[in-house]
Amino acid sequence: MEATDSAGHGGQDTTEATRTATDGAASGAGAGDQFDFMVVSNRLPVDRCSADEAGCEDGWRRSPGGLVTALAPMMTKTDGAWVGWHGAPDETVKPFSHGGIDLIPVQLSTDDIELFYEGFSNATLWPLYHDVIAPPEFHRTWWDSYRKVNRRFADAVIRHAAEGATVWVQDYQLQLVPKLLREARPDLKIGFFNHIPFPPPEIFAQLPWRRAIIDGLLGADLVGFQRSSDAGNFMRSARRFLGASVKQQQVHVRGADGETTHIARAQAFPISIDVKQISELAQSPEVIERAQQIRRDLGNPKTILLGVDRLDYTKGIRHRLKAYEELLQDGKVTVEDATLIQVASPSRERVEQYRLLREEVEGTVGHINGTFDTMQNTAVRYLHHSYPIEEMVSLYLAADVMLVTALRDGMNLVAKEYVTARTKNDGALVLSEFAGAADQLKQALLMNPHDIDGLKDTIMRAVNMQPAEASRRMRAMRKQILDHDVDLWSSDFLNALAEKVVRDES
Repeated sequence: MEATDSAGHGGQDTTEATRTATDGAASGAGAGDQFDFMVVSNRLPVDRCSADEAGCEDGWRRSPGGLVTALAPMMTKTDGAWVGWHGAPDETVKPFSHGGIDLIPVQLSTDDIELFYEGFSNATLWPLYHDVIAPPEFHRTWWDSYRKVNRRFADAVIRHAAEGATVWVQDYQLQLVPKLLREARPDLKIGFFNHIPFPPPEIFAQLPWRRAIIDGLLGADLVGFQRSSDAGNFMRSARRFLGASVKQQQVHVRGADGETTHIARAQAFPISIDVKQISELAQSPEVIERAQQIRRDLGNPKTILLGVDRLDYTKGIRHRLKAYEELLQDGKVTVEDATLIQVASPSRERVEQYRLLREEVEGTVGHINGTFDTMQNTAVRYLHHSYPIEEMVSLYLAADVMLVTALRDGMNLVAKEYVTARTKNDGALVLSEFAGAADQLKQALLMNPHDIDGLKDTIMRAVNMQPAEASRRMRAMRKQILDHDVDLWSSDFLNALAEKVVRDES
């Protein structure tokens, strides 16, 4: 989605003039309904679908993804509701139920999408929080829209939260919501989880609205991050920009009178995946046969290398292609023996930086293939698509080496999915040390993607790894993921949120 300088737009709320759509969805939360547990995210856990599509119910189907997988069972068992945008601008959708979950849509206008989502969320915060790999843009109209939309999300929670309810706010698009909730409803238990990295204060300092963001997050009782270093960055920023008192993992939040109003804790809760789903698919005869078919279609190369990413500048796709091209030039690998499959799912295609990235990646792939392809063999099989999970697991099974070369990544669940799919404890994972998954998957072949020579050496080490070493490494990584699945992640966070805080006054 495009992020543009919106000086010519006032970002007015146009939802009053929007049309109403219910799409035949089952009736759900009414205007006065109250819920004991609420999840708040930018998007609802459903996507639009047509009646002839598998899993479509009343015009909606459950979205894929770890967050939905982790929280859906809990929400069907409790008196819970999910607040989020339903995916279409300038359209009003009434609250409804799907798959046993009450859904409360928040309406967004076309201006909201341009200014709040494409602008502030994805052209200001996203690059800033990913170590300014791309330059962030700072526009006051974007910030005004971000504040307005965060207020709208908070108001939806305030209307529907029961007395003493637990509210779990998700991710960087909604960082002002915790404080808005605390001001209006101090009875609530408020959690926040940041799915992307949190930058060090030296980078965060660039944000003109840094104090307001920190203040917004400190409205939560518990602020969760992927890595301990992210939690540390947040606490250092709270101390530096707000003068907050930080002791251990506790941030003492003061009111206007200087007295402590509450304590916000900051901790790491590394997210994981639906281990059961991936494991079952990896042992499915249909998926196994599809993996074998993929190898046959590629000419049964000795080694298949795989990259699976959103087409995003944080993923290190250009570095990966550069390293692979040099390995071909050096003769370390040949198109007769090796193929790189690069899945690059479409992402924010209206944003200029993403358009340029796609052109560069596709130009590089064309150059590599034009130089090294033969009539029978292709150096890089480039796939600019999104695929269902069944096809992804087939690719994981077909690949001998998984390449995760992120320049900065909150976690990278693809790495965990690949490891989980390797039920025979074979294969090799090349993993960037700048991905959050590196903290858990210590038996991966860790590398610095900025070091092209080091990346090349690591890829060759993976290609030539002896089966005994590969098995030892994969077995250790699989045990870590099997013991720490997405269900444990959500229960750990909510159990920590429910704990009574003991003030550390030392």
